[in-house]
Amino acid sequence: MSAPTNKPDRKDRKALGRLSLPERNFVAEALRTETVGGVLLLVAAVAALVWSNIPALHHSYEAVSEWHIGPGALGLDLSIEHWAADGLLAIFFFVAGIELKRELVAGDLRDPKAAALPVVAALCGMATPALVYVVVNAFGGGSMSGWAVPTATDIAFALAVLAVIGTSLPSALRAFLLTLAVVDDLFAILIIAIFFTDDLNFAALGGAFVGLAVFWLLLKKRVRGWYIYVPLAVVIWGLMYNSGVHATIAGVAMGLMLRCHREEGEEHSPGEHIEHLVRPLSAGLAVPLFALFSAGVAVSGGALGDVFTKPETLGVVLGLVVGKAVGIFGGTWLTARFTKASLSDELAWPDVFAVASLAGIGFTVSLLIGELAFTGDPLLTDEIKASVLMGSLIAAVLSSVLLKIRNAKYRTLYEAENLDEDLSGVPDIYEVGDPAYHLRMAEMHERKAAEHRRLAQVAAGAGGEDERPA
Repeated sequence: MSAPTNKPDRKDRKALGRLSLPERNFVAEALRTETVGGVLLLVAAVAALVWSNIPALHHSYEAVSEWHIGPGALGLDLSIEHWAADGLLAIFFFVAGIELKRELVAGDLRDPKAAALPVVAALCGMATPALVYVVVNAFGGGSMSGWAVPTATDIAFALAVLAVIGTSLPSALRAFLLTLAVVDDLFAILIIAIFFTDDLNFAALGGAFVGLAVFWLLLKKRVRGWYIYVPLAVVIWGLMYNSGVHATIAGVAMGLMLRCHREEGEEHSPGEHIEHLVRPLSAGLAVPLFALFSAGVAVSGGALGDVFTKPETLGVVLGLVVGKAVGIFGGTWLTARFTKASLSDELAWPDVFAVASLAGIGFTVSLLIGELAFTGDPLLTDEIKASVLMGSLIAAVLSSVLLKIRNAKYRTLYEAENLDEDLSGVPDIYEVGDPAYHLRMAEMHERKAAEHRRLAQVAAGAGGEDERPA
């Protein structure tokens, strides 16, 4: 079966084509913050591994992670590790909720035709790793509880890898990766809410819903003031935690309530403004701290060897490395094959596969789901964490090699996307339909031509003087 080809004379829609200028600017700003956060995430993960594996420091890591703090009367006497997973990650999922809402009302997901590609790719990119895990454990006699662990993509970690290897990935592929991660986060949230909910406390759950209703009403009435919303958000989070539903769901729900469409006279919607404020807190503090207290697993030759011998851990590794790449690439190919979308002329199918393999980096949410899936087995939980680290590392190395092979092509596309020869502040590629742009370019070329004619006359005069006899 051959991949769909790009025919220049076709008038169908281009998949992974050039973004509109506003969408390009939004994606660039969002990814810039996530890239910095991803580098901090890498540092935190390495710090956790070093801290937990140096014999002299190991006990201090455990002591800090297990140190309890919080009001016990409110059911919130939690360990530091627990606060990081349930508390700080609520900020991460709050931003994810805003991202999803923006994509639905102002981004690619608002157009069903444009949304088909990333949605199908993301669904296939979650279903295939889960299927790989189930198959491995069905034949190996392992536990099926971890089927959801390899389904997640960590956009911050993936962008950190891009920053480290220095690839100039075109904005269309970066936006595709970001949209994949947004849809991925949505379904990860649903998985956590449906499959990892403890016995419900209906009184606390009802209180959380009342709090969310008040939150929504305040937004509807255009009430302003962080001093109102932040305490209310903390109360909603606490009630959601005590209800038995994972507390991060509160963050998503509040994020989805924010208005993300711009009204007349607005430069940014409230959702975009709040996301701009909170994203650095999420990417730069919440997620790295979660990694610091979740990635500290024992690393040794024997432990790493066990990752490839136990069905649960092998299923996670293969799910991330093989399942993600095959699922996302297959979903993209099928969408292009059975719709009128064709791949952008500047890209090739190996580019899609490279980005699909990059999505196999499933660090943050995979670690969270791993903790939820094997709560009663601390040893297996640590082994699952090790398999997430190993699978993400293999996916990062594989995607780095594939992306580096095409990096010269990416650099050319990236430079063309950012060329601003007329110094208007807008890349030239977005101005080719503007008569004023062509007039500015004509004026620039006329000035350059006049300067070259003057230099030619000077050179001719200098040459004539040199030819005169001494």
